[in-house]
Amino acid sequence: MSRIDIKNLQEIPNVGKAIEQKFNIIGVSSPMQLIGKDPYKMYNELCNATNQKHDPCVIDVFISAVKYMEGGPPKKWWEFTEERKNKLGAN
Repeated sequence: MSRIDIKNLQEIPNVGKAIEQKFNIIGVSSPMQLIGKDPYKMYNELCNATNQKHDPCVIDVFISAVKYMEGGPPKKWWEFTEERKNKLGAN
């Protein structure tokens, strides 16, 4: 299946109902909208929109979804944890 054929967010690896709801909160309702998005900005938008700090692992899932929709291979979300920690610092 080509990325362009993906119509539902939950067809993206690592995206279930909870992550789909988080995407919806920040205005992402279709998989194609993820292309070119900044996962870190999306996370900040989510925290601002819900007025709460979400688990940083949400960033890892956002990274995995964006990279997948941009043509990257399907990977487990935790394979992006090190990338996030390197970018944001280990805290």
